[in-house]
Amino acid sequence: ATPPAGTAEPAGGPVPAGFAATSVTFASAGQAFVLGTAPCARKPCTSIVRTLDRGASWRGMPAPVAALGQPGDSAPSVWGIRFASPWQGFVFGTGLWETADGGEHWARAASPPGDIVSLEIIDGQVLAVTEKCAQGRCARSATLMRRPLAGGAWRHVATLRNSGHTMVQAPIATQANVAAVLDGTSVLVTSDGGLSTATRATPCRTEGVSLATEVAVTGPDSLALLCTGQAGLGSVHKTIYVSDDLGAHWTQAGATPRSGDPFSVSGGTTSRLLVAAASGASELYYSGDGGQEWSTAYQADDGGDGWNDLGFTTPSDGVVVHGPALSDGNSEKRPGQLLLTTDGGATWHPVTW
Repeated sequence: ATPPAGTAEPAGGPVPAGFAATSVTFASAGQAFVLGTAPCARKPCTSIVRTLDRGASWRGMPAPVAALGQPGDSAPSVWGIRFASPWQGFVFGTGLWETADGGEHWARAASPPGDIVSLEIIDGQVLAVTEKCAQGRCARSATLMRRPLAGGAWRHVATLRNSGHTMVQAPIATQANVAAVLDGTSVLVTSDGGLSTATRATPCRTEGVSLATEVAVTGPDSLALLCTGQAGLGSVHKTIYVSDDLGAHWTQAGATPRSGDPFSVSGGTTSRLLVAAASGASELYYSGDGGQEWSTAYQADDGGDGWNDLGFTTPSDGVVVHGPALSDGNSEKRPGQLLLTTDGGATWHPVTW
């Protein structure tokens, strides 16, 4: 993307000591921004770090003046970051902040009603899922909204139903100019940034037995669906379905190992799929054959700190946050660790800030 006239790449400064990640976004194959927090003497302690060489080196960047938090917090807080280009990006939470100069300056932007629990930019549109949350709990329905990336009013796209899972764990999935999000036991799909949508039924519609839990876009015409059920004692039956016509038809693939509650599903291609799960430990399950056979690509014996922002920037290059920080200053001392893959998810390595 072409930088704004007269704009130079922000130099940044040192990475804050003790930085722990919460959310990550890639603006290009090598440039990423990570939202997180670090212990500080004067709150809020929210921080952003940036890499221009896919994690080989990092610089600290300015962040919006808002505490790091979670949906349902009574005070203004943030928990997600997304960039549309190396210059234009958003930080979201109970409100919305926007930058047009690579993160050097942030300004409050008009925000749709409710907490923004998921935000993505695709096909010239900003898509946001919002919920009404209070005291750590959210309503059983959510709203999909859109606005032009260049600015303008937010418009209603769809009301999303909750099919028994927490909506926060069902984010907008994007890839190849396609966006998808769960709507109860269906999947809502758009190929034009939300200007028009199609609703596709899923094969998983029975709560407690098999219910649609997460969806991923794996190509311009392909989706992967994670269905779960029969849960107990940190063990959940997790079945993968795939579609090569954006959900018009589904084919059952295989099942991941049962250990762990599901967090997300993703894939750089239709053949390489990842499922993030956590209970007593945090696991990344990998399939190299379209979901038929699964192995454990990464495991952390951490008591189940979990994951955030599992995704791919190229068919081979992926990223995920392990044990995301959940509060300002990371008083819980969660890992907040960034993991990268260069082989489609078969192996992962941690980043050193």
